[in-house]
Amino acid sequence: MRFIEMTGHTLMGLLEPGEVSSEELHRVGLTDTCLVRVNEQGDIEVRRVDRWDVIGGLLGNFHDRVENVSKRKWV
Repeated sequence: MRFIEMTGHTLMGLLEPGEVSSEELHRVGLTDTCLVRVNEQGDIEVRRVDRWDVIGGLLGNFHDRVENVSKRKWV
């Protein structure tokens, strides 16, 4: 599965209304400096000490948004 990795701060910059809210993400432990990744299905995962946890999801035309905001490509 391909992902784009970014910081929690970058992720917050691409959220749109109707998607997981910043408040929900903060409640599950997301910070500006967390390492997160988004897969091609829109699942948002945060890096924990020993695993990746799914903490939410993106909707709609997120493929281009993720690339544009993160300045990265799907790998």
